[in-house]
Amino acid sequence: MPSVRSILALGLLAMPAVLATPVPANSKSTSTSHSTSHSTSHSTSHSTSHSTSHSTSHSTSKSTSKKSSTKATSTPKSTPTTVASSPTSSPVTSPTSAPSTTPVVSSTTSPTSSGFKLATPTKTGTTSALASATGMADAAEAVGRYFGTAADIPGTGAGSDPYYLAVFNNSHNFDQVTPANIMKWVYLEPQQNVFDFSGADQFVALAEETDKIIRCHNLNWYNQLPTWITNPTTPWTNDTLMAALVNHIDVVMKHFGDSCYHWDVVNEAFNDDGTWRDDIWYQTSGPSYISVAFRAANAAKAKYGLKTKLYYNDYNIEYLYPKSYAAQALVANLTAEGINIDGVGLQSHFSSSFTPGLASQQSNMAAFTALKNANGANIEVAVTELDVRVPDTGSLYAPSADVTPAVQSQQVMFYWDTVNACATTTGCVGVTVWDFDDTYSWIPGTFPGTGFGDLYYQPGGANTPLVGKAAIDGIIDGFQNVVPGTYT
Repeated sequence: MPSVRSILALGLLAMPAVLATPVPANSKSTSTSHSTSHSTSHSTSHSTSHSTSHSTSHSTSKSTSKKSSTKATSTPKSTPTTVASSPTSSPVTSPTSAPSTTPVVSSTTSPTSSGFKLATPTKTGTTSALASATGMADAAEAVGRYFGTAADIPGTGAGSDPYYLAVFNNSHNFDQVTPANIMKWVYLEPQQNVFDFSGADQFVALAEETDKIIRCHNLNWYNQLPTWITNPTTPWTNDTLMAALVNHIDVVMKHFGDSCYHWDVVNEAFNDDGTWRDDIWYQTSGPSYISVAFRAANAAKAKYGLKTKLYYNDYNIEYLYPKSYAAQALVANLTAEGINIDGVGLQSHFSSSFTPGLASQQSNMAAFTALKNANGANIEVAVTELDVRVPDTGSLYAPSADVTPAVQSQQVMFYWDTVNACATTTGCVGVTVWDFDDTYSWIPGTFPGTGFGDLYYQPGGANTPLVGKAAIDGIIDGFQNVVPGTYT
C-alpha cells in the first residue's frame, strides 16, 4: 500500500478502508506507562476575548517512500472565496454552503442519569456497527489532504491506555501526528547544550510504526522554556541569546532530520491585537529573533539535506483580523529579507460561542496562500490544533445535560466549517485536532465550565473503550463536501 506522503504527493484517491474503534486484547509493547508530569494543556497568556485562547501549563523501521516523497495539494472540489476586507466585528458562525447530497440524520443514545444524550456518528467511530465505513484520514486523503491528531505521549496516561492507542494507531483515523509537548524546549534542552531526546524519540518511533506524517512542534516559543533561558545566571544580550537559539535549532533539526514533515519554527509571537508579544525573545532582541530563527532553520535544512517544511504557528489568525494581518506581514517581511518560510499553521481552538464561519475561514486561508515565499512558491496553510469546546458542567467521562443534541449538532457544523474550508482551499494541506479523546483534553482545566471538545470520549474513564461522537461526521463530511444533518 502506498505511504500517506506518496498518496498526498500524487493527489491520488484513497480507497475506503475498514475502520472501527478497535478494542484490543492487549496493547503494543511500545505503549509503556509514562510519567504524568507533562500537561496536555497549552500555555497562556492568551487573551480570553476570543474562543481560541490557551492555558499555561503546556506542558523503528522507517518507510523509504514516506521519507522521499514530497507533497502537493490536489485541486479542491470548489473554488475558495476571495479575500475579504478587514471585518469590523467578529465573523459569523453559520455555515454558508449548501449540501451536495442529502444529509444523513444521526440517532441519539438514551439519556444518562445526568440527562445527557449522545448524538452518535453515522460515518465511523463506533465500536462495531460501522466496520466498513470510511475513516477520517481516508476522507482527507481522497482530496489530497492529511488528517491528524496531537498526542501527549509520553506525558499523560494516554501512552499506556490501550483503547486510546488503538484509535491513535489506526491510520484510517489519523495519518498525521503532532507531539503535544515532548519536543518543546524545556524537555529537549533542559540545561544549556545538554539535550534529552529520549521522550521525543519514543513519540517518533510510535508514529513511524504506522507511517504517520509528523508535524514537529516547536523550535521557538515564549512558554515551556527551561530556567536557564528564563532566569539566566548572566543576563542575556542579543548576541548570547540568539546564539543559544541558533544552536538549539541546529541540534534539534539535525537529530530529527526528515522524520519531521513540518517544523513549527516560531510559535505565537503576537498578541491578539497584532502587536508583538513582550516575551524574553522580544525583550532581548526585538522582532529580529523571528528572522534569526527562520535563518537558522533554513541553514539546518541546507546543512543536513532536509526536506522538512518550515512554519509559523499561531491562534486567532483563522479569520481576517489584526492578528491574521500581522502574521501575513511576518511572512511578507521574511520573503523581503530572502528568508524562506513554507507555511502558516492556523491553530483553530474554537468554541460554540465563537467560531468563524466557512466563508470567513476560506477568505483568510486564501489571503495566506496568495503570499509568496523567498523561493517563489505560494505559502501553504494547515489547520494545526483544532478543537471545539461547548458548555459542559459535567466530567470528562460523564457530560452534563447542557450538552444537548442541538449543541452537538452545532459542534458538528463548526468542525465541518473548518475542515471544509481546508478541503476547498488550494494550498491547505491538512487538518490536525488537538488530541481526540476528552479523557486527555486540555480544555476543562483551562476553560472551566466547558468541555466535550474532542472527537471521542470514554464513558468508563481511562483505559476503557472510546465512544465516537457525531463530530466525526463533521470531519468526514467536511472533506467530502457534504453538509451533515441535525441530531435530535
